[in-house]
Amino acid sequence: MQNYNYLQKILHGLCLGNNLIKKSLFEVEKLIYYKKNDLIKHSNHVFISGLPRSGTTVLLNFIYESKQFSSFCYEDMPFIMAPNIYSKISKKKEIKKTERYHNDGVLFDLKTPEAFDEVFFLTINKRDIEKEFERFVSLILKKNDKIRYLSKNNFNYKRLDFLKRVFPKSILLIPFRKPLEHANSLLNQHRNFLKIQKDNSFILKYMNYLGHFEFGINHKSWNNSENFNLDNINYWLEQWLLFYDNLYKKSKNIKNLFFICYEKLDNQDYINKIKKRIELNLANDFIFKKSHIEIDQDYEIKLLDKANVLYKKLDIESDKF
Repeated sequence: MQNYNYLQKILHGLCLGNNLIKKSLFEVEKLIYYKKNDLIKHSNHVFISGLPRSGTTVLLNFIYESKQFSSFCYEDMPFIMAPNIYSKISKKKEIKKTERYHNDGVLFDLKTPEAFDEVFFLTINKRDIEKEFERFVSLILKKNDKIRYLSKNNFNYKRLDFLKRVFPKSILLIPFRKPLEHANSLLNQHRNFLKIQKDNSFILKYMNYLGHFEFGINHKSWNNSENFNLDNINYWLEQWLLFYDNLYKKSKNIKNLFFICYEKLDNQDYINKIKKRIELNLANDFIFKKSHIEIDQDYEIKLLDKANVLYKKLDIESDKF
């Protein structure tokens, strides 16, 4: 995205911003490559979903390193709806690992997995979405010759029941983080992307194409809010509370849903529990450095107190593997 030329930007607009073209690509892709496979339907796929800045990307990259999973990667852009066709015609060069726009030290190249499957949900009609999602996942699995799918999508929190209907044995991982630090990180990224999108209009279009509304000019709230000032940490703190409170209540009725505590990701015993639960065959130790920044924000004490009570409940749940 950083170095796209004019033609590349036009191509992304056509392949990601035009529903007719996206649907047409998908139909051709299915016609050539889709074949029903009941094994895929009943595989234990892994779906990661939570608020951004909670460790979702770290978990995604760690699990993907096992080479047991297929996931959409940067090399699939912009033909997300036709990954097999694109893999046959594309001639992509290796690119040097680059730090992403978040400025958080996370590097990526063409082989790096990323949250691209929201493109599907922005494209397909609701009446067809359940049957078509199984086909969509099957196509990326075929491309990479795998039977387990790995997805990080921060908006899948609103379709957990749907995921379990389509893939009954799937595993849902919901990372969470200490609320004040998490809210501060969200606020900082919002400010970061406001500047980036104002300086480069294509980045705003790109994020709209992919359904990334977490930060910046195109931000969409996860829940209705009493705080409307997005430049105030209390907005993000309230979003944290509403988001995880809803998931905590909903989790009681969803099988194989597990909360993952960000603050415990540097504990190898904890990582081993996660690996065992998702049947992850990966010998390498997980090296994780927690981010900690001093917070100089005027936050509501009562709001934080409520969030901290919920955090303790989530922390208890996060040990129940």
